[in-house]
Amino acid sequence: MKKNLVIRLSCWVFLLLFLGKAFYCAAQEITAQNETAWKQFKKYTFLLNGAEAWYIAPHKPVAGNPWVWRAYFPDWHTEMDSILLERGFYIAYIKANDRYGHSSAMNVWDDFYDYLVHTKHFSSRPALEAVSRGGLYAYAWAKRNPSKVSCIYAEAPVCDFTSWPGGKGKGKGAPEEWKKLLKVYGFTEEQALQYNDQPKDHLETLAAFKVPVLHVIGLQDSLVPNDENTFILVRNYINNGGPATVVPMTKGKQELNGHHFPIEHPEKQAAFIYDHSVPVTGLLPADDFIYRYGNLDNVLHRIQNKEAVTVAFLGGSITNMEGWRNQVCRYLSERYPDVPFKFINAGIPSLGSLPHVFRLQQDVLDQGRIDLLFVEAAVNDYVNGTPAVIQRRALEGIIRHVLNTDPFVNIVLMGFADEFKLAGYQAGKIPTEIKLHEELARYYHLPFINLAEEVYRRIGNKEFTWNDDFKNLHPSPFGQALYANTIQTLLAGAFRKSGAVALTPACLPAMLDAHSYTKGGYLSSDKAVVGKGFVLDPSWVPEDGVHTRPGFVQVPVLVGSTPGATMELPFNGTAVGIAVVSGPDAGSIRYSVDGKATKTVDLYTQWSKGLHLPWYILLADDLTSGAHRLKITIAPGKNEESKGNAVRIVHFLVNQ
Repeated sequence: MKKNLVIRLSCWVFLLLFLGKAFYCAAQEITAQNETAWKQFKKYTFLLNGAEAWYIAPHKPVAGNPWVWRAYFPDWHTEMDSILLERGFYIAYIKANDRYGHSSAMNVWDDFYDYLVHTKHFSSRPALEAVSRGGLYAYAWAKRNPSKVSCIYAEAPVCDFTSWPGGKGKGKGAPEEWKKLLKVYGFTEEQALQYNDQPKDHLETLAAFKVPVLHVIGLQDSLVPNDENTFILVRNYINNGGPATVVPMTKGKQELNGHHFPIEHPEKQAAFIYDHSVPVTGLLPADDFIYRYGNLDNVLHRIQNKEAVTVAFLGGSITNMEGWRNQVCRYLSERYPDVPFKFINAGIPSLGSLPHVFRLQQDVLDQGRIDLLFVEAAVNDYVNGTPAVIQRRALEGIIRHVLNTDPFVNIVLMGFADEFKLAGYQAGKIPTEIKLHEELARYYHLPFINLAEEVYRRIGNKEFTWNDDFKNLHPSPFGQALYANTIQTLLAGAFRKSGAVALTPACLPAMLDAHSYTKGGYLSSDKAVVGKGFVLDPSWVPEDGVHTRPGFVQVPVLVGSTPGATMELPFNGTAVGIAVVSGPDAGSIRYSVDGKATKTVDLYTQWSKGLHLPWYILLADDLTSGAHRLKITIAPGKNEESKGNAVRIVHFLVNQ
């Protein structure tokens, strides 16, 4: 009784905080502010979380406050700075020296960006200016934030740290700097040589955003040899579709092994930055598509206390594929390097909310304590034709099952984009799947990210096109980065608090639908009473060579292929179904529950021809709580596209 009272009081405290407390509490500490002069302009210096920073203000800013972000050596070749200040640009810099583009430097950069963009209202897409080793910083940040960069101007940039300071190629390197770099990255020399995320690597996403790149170089540079740096990066960038230009500086004295050279016609380089930054386009902020009906304070509490944090991703192919999920995992690991993160990929292609709710226990909750759960189902729910009532019962079942298991889990619902949702928005309708996700998030006080609306509105804002940039419901690198950016925006905002005092249990309101699958789970296929024609294959593998899905091959499967074969399943629960492997020879079944009316279901799908597809079918719903009996018979008829009458049951689905 006392425990229930404590939880109830905690719920009231949470509600009061939820209603009265803003989500954005500044985490940035600004100190030592001062105003000085830089030439005829005002320079504002300060410490941002202890890091030296400054910006120089133009006399008359261009509309939208465009700015140049100097990565390193901010006092080197300032001719362009003067030109751009005269033309209405801000110039800014934060010191993160001797970190060689490491993620610890990127965290400092993230804080600086947030401060200038959200507090000082600078443009959301600065031009990055990288001199020499500044290339390690500018490209590291740009690749992580491709939507936040207008262009990159680089002078003799380092594009591979094994070239400089490593000196493992044509250049002589810098041995002391190399030692410092190895220490910062925590690398052995062998690990550093194998590192494959140099500025020259993995440029697909940056190229997809068509960020213009201009490198000015000295042809005699033997300190940062072009063959190992600029030429490789630019070739890779162009091969991925990115716009890049290289301009050699051949006039004047070439110093420091050709690494230092005068900038010819700085007004032309300034024009490159100006032309790609002005006018400042009105990009829609990612926050417009984040609905903060709830917080992530429990995860924040664990992060601030440097406790272990487990993040699970429950979804379909868009979750399972390489892309936004990997970027979010990397963001968390690099942003909070002292936190031991564990990431669970519970994404399985083709599956939506109905499969999710029944596989939740095995694929997620049985893996140990979960602290943060991302859920996506909106795309497959539409494609699979899942009725709205089933979607609602499944999504509510996921939420309540998780929070009944552990009330301290933070859950985020997400609605991804597809052509059908864009068409719905175009017709002035909110897609059913999106509406259900949003309603449940609001009712259960969970954050919701409407990525479908974001894609639709950004296309309408002429920021990109579906066919040329996003390309598919399985997004291109461009689309994956867009998704990752918005999800990271949610996380950054949720964690931008001064502190989460204690873990707060969720307060579950009354169920919206009394028949929601709050206790959904698998019942093993060996629980069936097998009649003639069915056998239990302990490790099923297809004999036709057709592709399978992980988790649905080399596992026990109840198999039958002869019309008239029967089996029965005694179970306790309010709903029952089957998870089958639906391949090119999938047949049909007749079934009944408790001897009532017999129904027929075709197990063959539009995707079965080329794939042994995991397919979840709810057979009976709204049953009274208690004991029941399911009878299944392989039907004589089959889909005209099917090659056979096969029935392969991997799991029975039961809501107890």
